[in-house]
Amino acid sequence: MNTAELPELKTPNWFALSGNLSDIGFVAIARKLPSLIRRALGMAWEAGPRDTIAVITLNLLSGVFTAFGLLATTGVLEALFSVGPTPERIRAALPSLILVATAAVLRTALQAGAGFSQARLRPQVARIAEERMYGLTSQVELAAYDDPDFHDALQRARNRGVDGPDAVVDTTLDTLTALTGILAAGGVLGLLHPVLLPLLVIAVLPDGWAAIRSARMNYEMSYALIPARRRKWILADLMARREAAAEVRSFNMRGFLMRMYDTVARAEQNVMLDVAGRQTVARLVGEALGGVGTLAVYVALGLLLGLGIVPLAVAGTAVLAIRSGQGSLQNLMYATNRLYEEGLYFTDYVEFCAEAERRLPGVPSADTPAAFERITVDDITFSYPGAETPALRGVSLHIDKGEIIALVGENGSGKTTLSKVLAGLYAPEGGRVLWDDRDLAHVDTDALRRGIAVIAQDHTHWPLSVRHNITMGTDRGEAAMLAAAEVAGADQVAAELPHGYDTLLDRRFKEGHELSGGQWQRVAVARGFHREAPLLICDEPTAALDARAEHALFERVRRHADGRTVLLITHRLASVRYADRIYVLDRGVVIEEGAHQELMDKEGVYAELYTLQADAYS
Repeated sequence: MNTAELPELKTPNWFALSGNLSDIGFVAIARKLPSLIRRALGMAWEAGPRDTIAVITLNLLSGVFTAFGLLATTGVLEALFSVGPTPERIRAALPSLILVATAAVLRTALQAGAGFSQARLRPQVARIAEERMYGLTSQVELAAYDDPDFHDALQRARNRGVDGPDAVVDTTLDTLTALTGILAAGGVLGLLHPVLLPLLVIAVLPDGWAAIRSARMNYEMSYALIPARRRKWILADLMARREAAAEVRSFNMRGFLMRMYDTVARAEQNVMLDVAGRQTVARLVGEALGGVGTLAVYVALGLLLGLGIVPLAVAGTAVLAIRSGQGSLQNLMYATNRLYEEGLYFTDYVEFCAEAERRLPGVPSADTPAAFERITVDDITFSYPGAETPALRGVSLHIDKGEIIALVGENGSGKTTLSKVLAGLYAPEGGRVLWDDRDLAHVDTDALRRGIAVIAQDHTHWPLSVRHNITMGTDRGEAAMLAAAEVAGADQVAAELPHGYDTLLDRRFKEGHELSGGQWQRVAVARGFHREAPLLICDEPTAALDARAEHALFERVRRHADGRTVLLITHRLASVRYADRIYVLDRGVVIEEGAHQELMDKEGVYAELYTLQADAYS
């Protein structure tokens, strides 16, 4: 398969998107790091304030004992290098040795305590981060899921971004640990001779440069490959998902899907191999320059010793301090590099959450009506993100309490979009939807949707029990659940299952069961009836039912509406004959309206469609 058929693979080189990533350079990220660290530590404090305090305090104390141990080492070396019999020198060194050992034990204990508290923080921060993100994704306006840019941002946030907060907290605390070690070793080196400290920094900086460059390459690669990896994930899901398994085999799709998957995987592989080569070059350059810097440190120390500027005992302590400081600096560069890299992904998380918050429904400025006498749709328009033409154009209609209203029209006419606007799922770009005189643009959409029940054609098969698939998290009691199931015919479905209403509806789990399309449809209908709502929207509710079951369902809807207002969307026009009013849509515009006989007398689009269907049954 040619990559030209897959537009997300047309990028010729992994760095082709670098122009869009100009804000992830070291200086740009360095400016963001304080804010990111504050956010991450704020989450750490929210997750576990005692653990946060413990990590910081214990690390600081560990640094104090590191410095104390290094200074005590000078006393040990001075005693050992002094003139006199060996036993006497050892005895003279014992007090300092005890201090060094005590400092080492205390430092180890403090670092272990800090590590324990840090380990406790990780899962707590991760939980808070995940709950925040999924709390937003389940609350954003529905139109966001029709926007490819939103999907890309969501993919980045889910892939690595949601791991960013606990990773940034972790690396921030690692950076603090390394900094305390550097301050301890650097303070000792500064006391021994000031020239040693800057030379030590020079020895480690090249490695830090290489690590930061490698991190930027990783992030640019991940950013550029997001669309391709999303396609790869979708293809993998198609080949491993039960719902698609039958058609994959029926249409011999395996070869086609594998060729497409291989095309995406090879393109991804080539990018990753190219990045691996570039990262290797960066690391080699960094290590070579770091070696030169280390050599300069030891040459300088040798000169100081040779010129008699520092005594042998001090030189020995300096070597230990240099080793300790170099190790701490390397840890710092590693932690800083991880902080930089994780900061990139954490930025994805933070920016996605900010974007999701911008897409949340507005703050209501009016009370949400509990019921209505009339719903008025006044000249509304709506377009999907990126669409060239509106899905709805100047649509106006009204629905009175207790009426059964039908929306009909060919595919793509706007029926389902209009129903979602009426259900409060989409906000119109222009025009108004009124419940009596209350504009729904100013009410709480969550509260509004509690007064609307939706029976959708593309209903979700929740991996829950039959009971929970009907009640959907509400608790109106057993009687209400059984009544809704009986009206929809779902009681017959439950009666055939081994555990009745407590049967799990997902074969991926032990003792789970799967329903047929018609059985699922009945459960979805019961779901709609169970919700006590003045408006019931039925969007192709009989798509998976046979003719007998379809007729029985519509009879139940008419018989058990109990004063509810029903909005019915269906292609089967025989089902809408008894509707109080029928609206015919075409390409987002209402072209006809009236009762069944009125529309038949007009001999327009509705009459044509109805006659075509009737002739098919003749």
